Amino acid sequence: MQLGGRAPGGRPSGYYFCSMAFLMANILVVDDDHSVASPLIMYFEFRGHKVRYADNGESGLRAVAKSFPDVIVLDVEMPQLTGPEMAYRLLVEDSGREKIPIILLSGVADLSTVAKKVGTPYLLAKPYSLDDLEAVFEKVLRERIPPRPAGILGEAVQ
Repeated sequence: MQLGGRAPGGRPSGYYFCSMAFLMANILVVDDDHSVASPLIMYFEFRGHKVRYADNGESGLRAVAKSFPDVIVLDVEMPQLTGPEMAYRLLVEDSGREKIPIILLSGVADLSTVAKKVGTPYLLAKPYSLDDLEAVFEKVLRERIPPRPAGILGEAVQ
């Protein structure tokens, strides 16, 4: 652990510890299936992260409006507002929301195609292992790449 000065990347040293696992994040889990969301919430809270939960895309948007999370873990198929629709709304409503990294977590058949349309490099197909979840989450904390949806800069949306 660094005690003073600057950490790699120029961040204040209080922000940087030896492992990404020690970075505490504010996470929003958006999933209509509480049996899927509950273990995710427990997993992240056990690791010291602050976790909020929304059971659909509309309540997810309201949660983001109250307080921007560091990461959104987002299901694809939900009632009222799907995960991709929520991601799109975050993009068009702007004001910083479009910069929040999104992990798509779903059992849809072609999750990689959905992830390309949403513009996120972070995806995890259900069922998943805790090792896979941890690997994707640490990658998000390391890279923090916001969504870049297909079609925004002239790319074709299929």
